[in-house]
Amino acid sequence: MLTDSQHRAAADAILTAERTKVPTPQLSKLYPEMVIEDAYRVQDLWAEARIAAGAKVAGHKIGLTSRAMQMASKMTEPDYGRILDDALYNDGAVITASTFLKPRLEVELAFVMAEDLEGPGKRIFDVMRATEVVVPALEIIDYRTEVPRAIVDTIADNAAFAAIVIGGRPVRPYDIDVRWVGATLSKNGIIEESGVSAAIMGHPAAGIAWLVNKLHVVGAGLKKGQIVLGGSFTRPVDIAAGDVIQADYGPLGAIGVSFV
Repeated sequence: MLTDSQHRAAADAILTAERTKVPTPQLSKLYPEMVIEDAYRVQDLWAEARIAAGAKVAGHKIGLTSRAMQMASKMTEPDYGRILDDALYNDGAVITASTFLKPRLEVELAFVMAEDLEGPGKRIFDVMRATEVVVPALEIIDYRTEVPRAIVDTIADNAAFAAIVIGGRPVRPYDIDVRWVGATLSKNGIIEESGVSAAIMGHPAAGIAWLVNKLHVVGAGLKKGQIVLGGSFTRPVDIAAGDVIQADYGPLGAIGVSFV
């Protein structure tokens, strides 16, 4: 485990990279003894600093929900980060690409909580019962450290979360089979990715149940009104200034966003 001063120095490095748009060396190289618990502590300190500067926690994101990504990261479970309210965009947004360092887009579903939900022992049906609506969402991921990255780098870097774009048609969780929401992701008129939501741990709510139980360990949970990104069911697509993105969710509508 790292010392408290090392945790704070690592969080400061992420904050500086975020502000200057210059990636910091990998924390795993600066602190070779860093473990998963250290990485989440660094994330906590990063979030505390952002909140002290005026941001508010709007929800949570889950990453590494596919087996392929877990194997690539040498992990056996997902990871998680915070969604802050200054990183929320709506359908049709025009986003400045230079806000980020190396942005990429992922296709996801967002769950909006109808009530508080805390662990332990929560399952898919608990998540569905506590969800007000499910809505299409795009996650913008970003790297504030150099690459290649170890899993501790990703976790400390708020699980690579940068922003969220919400659009399409909100639906109540039992009005559709949320396992079989399909989507295509087009960049500049060309379909780059497609997928189906069952790719997220077999059910999009499975990752959220995992998250609730993980948050219980650190004395936290999900709150009414919070947004939870359930994980990507496509590979990430690089984006840059000039790109126009369209994500088509079929019966759930579409999300359009452009970058300048």
